[in-house]
This record gives sequence, structure tokens and C-alpha cells, in this order.
Amino acid sequence: MQFQPRFLKGPDRVCQFYNMVRFSARNVNKDRTSPVKGNLFNFLPSMKRRSAISRLRIDLKNCNYSRIQVARARNNCITAKRARSEMPMLVLPLFRICFASDIPAVFVFGDSLLDVGNNNYIVSLSKANFFPNGIDFGGPTGRFTNGRTIVDILGQQLGLGSIPPYLAPTTRGSAVLHGVNYASGGGGILNHTGNFFGGRINLDAQIDNFANTRQDIVSSHGISFTLNLFSKSIFSVVMGSNDFINNYLTPVLSIPERKSVSPELFVATMISRFRQQLTRLYGLGARKIVVANVGPIGCIPFQRELNTDAGDNCAAFPNQLAQLFNTQLKKLSSELNTNLAGSSFVYADVYHILEDILQNYSSYGFENPNSACCYLAGRVGGLIPCIPKSEVCADRSKYVFWDAYHPSDAANVIIAKRLLDGDTNDISPVNVRQLVHT
Repeated sequence: MQFQPRFLKGPDRVCQFYNMVRFSARNVNKDRTSPVKGNLFNFLPSMKRRSAISRLRIDLKNCNYSRIQVARARNNCITAKRARSEMPMLVLPLFRICFASDIPAVFVFGDSLLDVGNNNYIVSLSKANFFPNGIDFGGPTGRFTNGRTIVDILGQQLGLGSIPPYLAPTTRGSAVLHGVNYASGGGGILNHTGNFFGGRINLDAQIDNFANTRQDIVSSHGISFTLNLFSKSIFSVVMGSNDFINNYLTPVLSIPERKSVSPELFVATMISRFRQQLTRLYGLGARKIVVANVGPIGCIPFQRELNTDAGDNCAAFPNQLAQLFNTQLKKLSSELNTNLAGSSFVYADVYHILEDILQNYSSYGFENPNSACCYLAGRVGGLIPCIPKSEVCADRSKYVFWDAYHPSDAANVIIAKRLLDGDTNDISPVNVRQLVHT
């Protein structure tokens, strides 16, 4: 069984845990008879108790975040894992810190594919804080899917758990040292993308919010600590889909723009702006930056509804736009790696991964690669977004798409695992796990 540190996160709670272990070790009754109140190990037989404690003594001299990182935790956990078999199940959650992450934090920028609740706090038509969204997550949270987003899954796999939304009142103080999610449904690279949603946080504003987080950390911990934290953290950027779906390809509203702006010019404008944004992120201290390309947007149920002439195939033009952008984005990633000293830009080929899932869906355990699980109207349920009146498929794990636009939890799991451990066909020049150790 692989343990994840969901019980304890962040430097304060790491220190708290270490203090709890030290307190218990100090207060073992030497004569092995009457138990000491408050001792974590009282319920062990005396010999096993003493053995476990001797293995779990932890030095707390350096219980500040700059030195408590996983190297220290892992060294102590080598012996802790031996003692685990002697521990009753009640205390196993405490020892999940032994499997702490190799990275201190993840900072997330993106659209509704990664939004975990920021749009709950703004006036917007782009919201997901209602049922049946989150039906497999314990309830609606603002995630645009039935369960977890890709970054939720990556965070769990990396030992960091879920990264909180920037606008949540609790995402303050020491909480931001674990990472922050700035993603916003309807957001895009271009500032006029998603205008008809009203409120949304486009990438420029998301980076502004990160700059505010940076200043808060600098004020509390100093510039050296902050830059060191950022240099070891993972930065995830997933942007571009809305610039097509809710801008250049918007039904009716986009007709004038498409007549005056060629696809090549529109993509060039996106790439130019994206270059400035990623360079600014680097200037604020980001070094390990995963940039995802645009997926096969012509295959989402919404585009299938609009392009009925494609039959059961994906809509060709939206996918051509995505591929045009992706080609330029891959070049941009290489360019930034070359020009920005000490940077590690990683190109995540989500288009390739999703295309593979859609073409070979049965081998991944899916039964329906075309339709929305949450549906109300349309040939494939793509005419209307997922709303409380929508019907929900009986088995969400059999659908690639949750709603008209977004992958299901089951699809997100596959995407996340391939980004984490995939080869260079999925993500290059290194995968996320390799990036962590660079």
C-alpha cells in the first residue's frame, strides 16, 4: 500500500508531528508498567513500545522549513517503516509524513480544466459549484468534473494533496507554502477571451495574483527563502483551449473576427502573449514550469454538436487550430529553455495523450468516447453545460468526457499518470517525476 501524506502537510504540521513523536519518546514509562497519559505508544506491548520509540527518535533542532524537508523526514522514516508493522492502524496516518514529497509546493495556472474553486468567489457564468459536479468528490467544490482535476491527481501522487484555490479565504499565511491554484474557468491567454462569461481570471491576472502571493511570502520569510522555495517548486500552466472555444470559435460572435484574422495570425498573437507571460513567471522566480498544449478540442461533445457534418468523427477545423498552436508552443518551450538561464520548461503533449485515449478507448476501460456523461440535450449531450437538471450516466468510469467540455475523473487519472511517468511522446524533455529531481 502506498501512503500519501494527507494527514499532515506543510512545515508547521511537520514540526507538530515531530514534536508529538519526541514527546511520546520522552514520556515512555521507564519501568514498563503504568502508561503515561498522552503517550502515542502506550497501547503497544512494553518491549515493542520501547523498540518502536528507539527507532522513531527524531532530531528537532532544525525544525524550520529550510531544513526539514523530505531528506530529513525520509532518513528517519527508513526506520519508521520497520516499526510500522508494530503500530496499530490507529497511528498509521501519523507516519504518512515519511512519504513526504520531494517538492515543497505546486503553483497552478489554468482554465476550467484545473479550476478547483476560484470561480466560486467571483461573479461569473462559468461556475461548477453545484450538483452533479463533484458527484464522485463528495460534493460540488467548483471543479468542472465529477471528481478530481489532473492537478489534484498529480498533487496526490507527489505527496502534496490538493492545492487550494487562491481566492479561498483560508489560502493565506503558511497555507501558501504548500502551493496555490490560480486557475479560473473561462480564463485564457488573451484578455478578451471569455468576455461573455463576465467574471473570469485570465492568465495575466493569475500571474498578478501569484505576484501578490510572492510578496506575502517575501514579507513573512524573506527573499532568499522565497526564491529557494520557488526554485524547487513545480509550476503548471494549462492555457489556450478557451482562446479557441470561447473566442475564435465562439458560435456567431466570432464570425467577424474569423473573417478579418487568419488562424495563423490568431495563433501568432496567442504565442506572442504567452511568451511574455511565461517570461514574467520566470522573472518572479519560477524555474520548473510544465506547459501543457491544447488538447483535441474538436473531439469534445460541444464541438461534435456544432459540427454535425463530421458524423462520429472529431471536428477537423478546431483540431487543426489546436495543432497549429501546439507546434508553435513546442518551439516556444525550447526557446525559453535556451534563453532563460536555469529554467526547465517542460512541454506536456495532452493532445497526443487524449487522442490516444479516444482512439483506443476500450483498451483503457472506457465504453463511450464521444458523449457527455452529464447531459441534458443534444446528440452527444454537448449542447448544454452540466447543470442541476442534467441527467448523469450510471457509470462515470466508462466515459471519457464528464460534460460538454471536460474530461471525467477516469480520463484525468490516465492523463495525470502519463504526465507523471510518461515517455517523451507524452511529455518532454522530461516527465514530471524526473522534473522534480532536476
